[in-house]
Amino acid sequence: MSGNLLWIFVSACLVNNFTLYYFLGLCPFFGVSGRLKTAFRLGLATIFVMVITSLCASFLNAFILPHARYLQLISFIVVIASTVQFVEMVIKKISPALFRALGIFLPLITTNCAILFLALTQVKQDYNVLEGLIFALGAGSGFTLALVLMAGLREEGELSSVPAVVKGTAINMILAGLLSLAFMGFAGLFAAG
Repeated sequence: MSGNLLWIFVSACLVNNFTLYYFLGLCPFFGVSGRLKTAFRLGLATIFVMVITSLCASFLNAFILPHARYLQLISFIVVIASTVQFVEMVIKKISPALFRALGIFLPLITTNCAILFLALTQVKQDYNVLEGLIFALGAGSGFTLALVLMAGLREEGELSSVPAVVKGTAINMILAGLLSLAFMGFAGLFAAG
């Protein structure tokens, strides 16, 4: 059982990283990854939203959706939007500076397709509550890792001599592609093991 939980976490975090493998959540990936501090904090907020979404998806799948499968998508969207609204209010109260730094990207967690993908995949895989929680932690950690790695590379790029032809969006796309290729190597590592 613990080996299966470890595999679920590693798979969601590294092998099937939502951002670098499925290319989900690219808006905050490119928009908030300018500074390490901001990227890390948005990653933590996303982990929280993913965990709450996972728990609610487990509850909905167990008690509500077997009787009304047609409500699945709208139920998950309501859960995600409500959770993000709660997180937004808490961050605004606790850290107004972080709230301003995250700007539009905090409410955009609601439309982050990675979170909806988490809920739908969890139900499709028929994960129990613990497996769903581990899946959410792995996916959120992977998203945070992608944000932080990209932010680190972008901060380093500001200190480097980058040719004018690739400054800005071009170098960010190149960096994202290289990160994605690097994460694809995890699939081979775990396939051989």
